[in-house]
Amino acid sequence: MPRESRPARPVSLRPLTPPDWLVRSLKPQSAPIPWAAVARASVAMALPLAIGIVAGQPAYGALASMGALSGVIGDTADAYRMRIFNIAVPQLFGALGVTLGSLVFGHGWVAVGAVTFVALVSGMMSTIGAVASVSGLLLLLNCVVGAGLPMPGQWWLAPLLMTSGGLLVLALALLAWPLRSGVPERAAVAASYRSVAALLDAAGTDAYDDARSAVTASLNQSYDLVLARRARDHGRNPELVRLVAQLNALTPVIEAAPAADQSARHACAHLPEEIPTTIRTLADAVERGDAPHAPGAVAEPSAIRLPEPGDHAARALDHAVRHAVETLSDPDPLAAIEADDRLGRPAALRVRARRAARNVILSGASWRYGLRLALCIGIAQALVSLIDVPRSYWVALTITFVLKPDFGSVFSRAVLRALGTAAGLVVAAAVLAEVPHGWWDVPVMMLLAPLIPALTTRGYGYQTAAITPVILLLSDILNHQGLGLVLPRLVDSLMGCAIALVAGYLLWPESWGTRIGDRLADAVASTASYVDCAFGPTDDPAARARMRRRLYRDLSVIRSEFQRALTEPPPTGTRAAAWWPLVVAVERILDSTTAARVRIRHGAKEPTPDEVAEVARELRELAQGLRTSDTLEEVRSDFTVGPKDSVLEPLRQEVAAARAIASAP
Repeated sequence: MPRESRPARPVSLRPLTPPDWLVRSLKPQSAPIPWAAVARASVAMALPLAIGIVAGQPAYGALASMGALSGVIGDTADAYRMRIFNIAVPQLFGALGVTLGSLVFGHGWVAVGAVTFVALVSGMMSTIGAVASVSGLLLLLNCVVGAGLPMPGQWWLAPLLMTSGGLLVLALALLAWPLRSGVPERAAVAASYRSVAALLDAAGTDAYDDARSAVTASLNQSYDLVLARRARDHGRNPELVRLVAQLNALTPVIEAAPAADQSARHACAHLPEEIPTTIRTLADAVERGDAPHAPGAVAEPSAIRLPEPGDHAARALDHAVRHAVETLSDPDPLAAIEADDRLGRPAALRVRARRAARNVILSGASWRYGLRLALCIGIAQALVSLIDVPRSYWVALTITFVLKPDFGSVFSRAVLRALGTAAGLVVAAAVLAEVPHGWWDVPVMMLLAPLIPALTTRGYGYQTAAITPVILLLSDILNHQGLGLVLPRLVDSLMGCAIALVAGYLLWPESWGTRIGDRLADAVASTASYVDCAFGPTDDPAARARMRRRLYRDLSVIRSEFQRALTEPPPTGTRAAAWWPLVVAVERILDSTTAARVRIRHGAKEPTPDEVAEVARELRELAQGLRTSDTLEEVRSDFTVGPKDSVLEPLRQEVAAARAIASAP
């Protein structure tokens, strides 16, 4: 008997959509366009070309414009003194790199070994800090260019021209310094005050956690700008001393904010509007640079009208705000900073340089990254030595840009590099096909160069799309290949991305296996130490403040690591998304610890040593559980010490909530 036929099921066609991690990578970031940097890029990139054409040496102008390109990429600092470091220091390393590359040009395997060694040094330098990272980048980039392109003139001419182009960007960036000295620093400190006002506005609401993260980011920027100069100028620059005192005056307000948030949540009410309004008034005074007792300056503390505090948290916040007002109205900022300098002074520059060098040499992470970069560059240089690849330096250049884990996810940067290069080549093809060489190069450069700082803030793929036509235009001025540059550049970029993905990513499990668990575990363990410090037998507000700032900065770095991990393909991206709530939970534990300490300082009963020890033990057990697993596993929480009305009860609830997150499937 024939089997009964069944109607065929309709085939459901799933729409072809890109994966979530790629969508997150391609999504443009929201950031203001740096119009001043846009204008500087237009002038600094086009002016050397015009001078070279007038002098009858367009190739020299192209080399100077290449140096200006590196200056444009590094032109990101707000403070004028920081611009000197961000632009000038990398230019020196770039000059060294092109000199070394030129000396080994055409020497076969000697060039391969030399560029590979420079890659090792460059990679290790990149682990020191932001300026060192850019310096290492330019050292390697220019070394690769010097080893892959014949440089015109004597050996010293190319580094001189390229450095001159970069210094032109610096000169343009410093033009307004005499008129706007101190303005960026004051603006950064004022922005920190406004972020704290927004934090107080958000107290008692679900927006508090995001507002707290914004405060951390703003304080990081302000302290980086101000403290970078403080070791040298402390005591001699009254304006700088005042800015440091104003920043330090925010510390008690930030300490009181978690207690105010808990109190507002308990009362289901917002803080009185007068408190954040007062902080915004202080922000305006900081930004204007008001001198104490000047017309329109901040009033005396006794003239400030704040509502009568009703509990421990309100008293703490009231005292903190009045302390900030008092600091801004103090005519002697040096006395204020000596009396309440909770963050301490940074070491001298030579001491910090010596520590950085020692840490780099002894750091396993520094050696691993240097070896990863050296391996990839060595493979690229060896490959193009064995295979005839025209203008082969582009392969190593691609690897250098992609394999920068301190700039973002290596995997997503490789993908974005390929996509951005393809988009930029479309523009480059039109320019090379339609624009004749000569004076037409100048207006074209004036139109293309500003796109680099304008699109850099949108993301790496957009930056690559903007840089590609500029580099190809300059390369064509040097070698006159025209449209013949386009297709080889795409092939070279794809080769470089493939080498970076295989030799610099897939072969190193630490690069694609997330380190989020270890970093979170370190933060949780440090939070346990902070609990011991906050409620220990020794009352040291300065030590607590330094530890708390370090913890918040560490958590800010962890947030950045999460953002990078979210752009990785599964399982790394999926795991990062699952662990994200735990980062917020650790921040709330830190807040609750600070809130409890503030309440005790303003009259609440001290917890017993057994209560403190139990909370710290639970946190250390949570840290150990995070270290022993790549997935969130159950870590039981069992608080048995201390009454329910203890000052530590909110902290115990946050610890229990964090462990509950860690036990989620």
